[in-house]
Amino acid sequence: MQMGFLKIPEAEAWFLSRATVPACLLGHASPAADQDGLALVDILVAGGRIARIAPAGAAAPQDLPVVDMDRGMVFPAFVELHTHLDKGHIWPRRRNPDGTFPGALENVGLDRAQNWTADDVRRRMDFAIRCAYAHGTALIRTHIDSIAPQHRISWPVFQAMRETWAGKVDLQGSCLFGIQFTADAAFIEDVVAHVTEARGVLGAVTYVDPTLVPGLDLMFRSAAEKGLDLDFHVDETGDPTVRTLGVIAETAIRHRFQGRITVGHCCSLARQDEATIDRTLDLVAEAGMAVVSLPMCNMYLQDRVPGRTPRWRGVTLLHEMKARGIPVAVSSDNTRDPFYAYGDLDAMEVFREAARILHLDHPFGDWPSAITRTPASVMRRDDRGHLSEGGAADLVLFRGRTWTELLSRPQADRVVVRDGRAIDRTLPDYRELDDLMRR
Repeated sequence: MQMGFLKIPEAEAWFLSRATVPACLLGHASPAADQDGLALVDILVAGGRIARIAPAGAAAPQDLPVVDMDRGMVFPAFVELHTHLDKGHIWPRRRNPDGTFPGALENVGLDRAQNWTADDVRRRMDFAIRCAYAHGTALIRTHIDSIAPQHRISWPVFQAMRETWAGKVDLQGSCLFGIQFTADAAFIEDVVAHVTEARGVLGAVTYVDPTLVPGLDLMFRSAAEKGLDLDFHVDETGDPTVRTLGVIAETAIRHRFQGRITVGHCCSLARQDEATIDRTLDLVAEAGMAVVSLPMCNMYLQDRVPGRTPRWRGVTLLHEMKARGIPVAVSSDNTRDPFYAYGDLDAMEVFREAARILHLDHPFGDWPSAITRTPASVMRRDDRGHLSEGGAADLVLFRGRTWTELLSRPQADRVVVRDGRAIDRTLPDYRELDDLMRR
């Protein structure tokens, strides 16, 4: 079944004409771009791959079906660098009554202790991945709550899910626990073993805590020994005195760490004075770290006081980071759980909201890379996130022709092409999870 605003041929080869593509997402010397960084191209698809990309107007090979985009936009399949597939869709049974960060922590902890069996995690995770797939995503990193004994339940589920979805949505897993748990040597050894077996990423939440420096040292040593990358939840608060981001960067520099380091949130940085910001960002750049902002979730949680209008947006300083050459991305984070009551793992929704919240416009420049090329590179998947001759014909086709058209509507009629063929974009029904929500 095909859905969307146009029909994709079932043929082995077909021709996509007059497609508008962000020039920054073309994997070769791009045709001339307009003032919005958009290029008009023709794309030949053959054998599930992109056989040719040329400036619009190229003659279609004879006897091939032609799909006229009429200047509608084309993106490569999306990449989500920071999600929580194991937490998703628990809101109906475990709400966050005041919408605050402490409320989210408390209620997720209660739900995890009471309900997170292997079957529960598997079904909710599969539901979330189906949503992402239908929206056009092909690569996801998920954080996995790894507080004992949950890590022994969730990591095997994740590995099974990765095998199930291989070739449709590729999955990376990153463990998640508070940095204070590094004081338990036996626990850390067990978690590192699970992460290593799953070819995952080593991660934690950092706090201003006596365990911060020794805990980071332990994690950097463990990652170096096992050949793992690192991913931290950092400074998810509006308190300007919380400054663990700089400590992580200093630790990376001191260890001369050669792996990839990703840090998410970094909210408090935006509340600090300019001298502290400059000093911290210089360290982050020197350490070679990448930053992922979660604009929808951070705006939802940060500066939330009952009966009071929030005074700031809750997001970090992506423009300043990008100016220093720091790789930056945006991602969904949580979906329909106590940390964020909304969301559907739609990367285009994330980009649309990020453009508004973070002013990723006028000009848009290469900001479309924040949901495609940049997170793919951070995840060591340079084959993803761009449109290149010889690459997989994994495309997301939109009717919107310009940025103002694309980002003014949800683009619910988009067409998702995987390996050169349109997929069924039917979203799973929330009613599938009703029995889990009655627990």
